[in-house]
Amino acid sequence: MRTKMVAGNWKMNKNLQEGVALATELKEAVKNPSCAVVIGTPFIHLASVAELLKGSPIKVAAENCADKEKGAYTGEVSAEMVRSTGAEYCILGHSERRAYYHEDAAILKEKVLLALANGLKVIFCIGEVKEEREAGKQNEVVKEQLEGSVFNLTAEQWANITLAYEPVWAIGTGLTATPQQAQEMHAYIRSLVAKQYGEQVADDTTILYGGSCNEKNAAELFANPDVDGGLIGGASLVAEKFMAIINAR
Repeated sequence: MRTKMVAGNWKMNKNLQEGVALATELKEAVKNPSCAVVIGTPFIHLASVAELLKGSPIKVAAENCADKEKGAYTGEVSAEMVRSTGAEYCILGHSERRAYYHEDAAILKEKVLLALANGLKVIFCIGEVKEEREAGKQNEVVKEQLEGSVFNLTAEQWANITLAYEPVWAIGTGLTATPQQAQEMHAYIRSLVAKQYGEQVADDTTILYGGSCNEKNAAELFANPDVDGGLIGGASLVAEKFMAIINAR
């Protein structure tokens, strides 16, 4: 049985004190969730939030890690550093990292390998931009993203991968893929995993939906058989809204 999950991605929001306050609020609210709950915080929050949430059902993720193991890379944060904070997950391949910081398939491949080698589980993001969707190339795009960065992994390594399908045209725009669009893409992604690793591994792979998923549309999106939860942006910054999404799963 694959894991159902709701993961939050705070992005570059909340200073340390605000982040600790939000994590405290979530800790008090999340007692016996019906799915796995993960929050992705900025690097400076990780150690404080991971310590605060120790023993709770909520797991902590970094929003990124470096593609180098260690060394003279001023300002970078390695996967080993992330793991040392108590974080258990790392979000990689987010469209904002691809677009703004030019992270290509080769860079992401290295990041994934380093994260896994340091005992982190990876939430790996894939998805097409508006022009690619309009041209009908969305399947081609996600296939290339998977083949370029994660289909090199062994089945054993793959067990620590969660996929997040995020249509870029729906992130922060208020637009959302219809439940049918989400299901079609998730089913296609699962078929690609099945071709690479077999039906059983594909059936066990958690695939999240991201892209303006909120407390109002989460239940309808999550009702699809191949949508195993969500990677939540803005709505994860408000405890009440995030809890509503968790309860929708």
